[in-house]
Amino acid sequence: MLEIRHVSKKFGKNVTAVDDVSLSLKRGVLGLIGHNGAGKTTLMQMIATLTRPTSGEIIFQGVDIVKAPDAIRTRLGFLPQDFGVYPNLSALEFMQYFAALKGVRDPERIRYLLELVNLTEHAQRSAAAFSGGMRRRLGIAQALLNDPDILVVDEPTAGLDPEERLRFRNLLSDLGEEKLVIMSTHIVSDVESVASELAIMRSGKLIGFETPEAMITKAHGQIWTVLVENGEAENLRQRCQVLQSQRQSELTSLRIAHSVRPHPDAQLVVPNLEDALMAQRYSLQEVV
Repeated sequence: MLEIRHVSKKFGKNVTAVDDVSLSLKRGVLGLIGHNGAGKTTLMQMIATLTRPTSGEIIFQGVDIVKAPDAIRTRLGFLPQDFGVYPNLSALEFMQYFAALKGVRDPERIRYLLELVNLTEHAQRSAAAFSGGMRRRLGIAQALLNDPDILVVDEPTAGLDPEERLRFRNLLSDLGEEKLVIMSTHIVSDVESVASELAIMRSGKLIGFETPEAMITKAHGQIWTVLVENGEAENLRQRCQVLQSQRQSELTSLRIAHSVRPHPDAQLVVPNLEDALMAQRYSLQEVV
């Protein structure tokens, strides 16, 4: 559905935000993971044609959208991280306004989307009075107005409470059955249960592109737990990638990512996705 070929983005002479990234994407949910500053937002802005790559191609249905951005704009929905609403518009009026901008003239489409994001009962309320979670749901509704093939959402659960985050993840998972959903986040739990593929970025580079299951499989045999004295715990922190640490009086319980047994008393445990990502990060550091 979408081919990203050797895309780079430079700002000035010394800042490379995205560095030679290539991806082949299809229907489903892609979790784009990385710390703040990893290049996720810049990559998504290039896919959404909000900024142009310095080099490379982005191919949608055989067309390079860097050269012909209109080829994707009518088939794309975008929810930026900082999504604002107009203070004097109700949720319904907000949707009607964006429908007019996008050339959507079917009022049933608006009603359907408000129902999809569970905002029907709040349609007449001022959107400015909505909670953060309700605003994000309204943002998704406006992004879906044109029934896009590709939905791009940047840090969609930032600032949401656990209940809203769960509702939002379930919505994106359902949308991924029919569309390509590209979801950037630095919260691993947001993508653990919904992403069909994960792309991991660091310092502008793509350092991993696999299914969550494949990443977890790679981490088997690398995640350990051990209970040691506090002084020994500090020594392990300096030598290993410590994922979790919990002090218990004179002892400290550690969860460690390491390719070999880090301590004689360390025991292997079954990894989760966050473990797997940290294990990959540690193994890459070992290679360097």
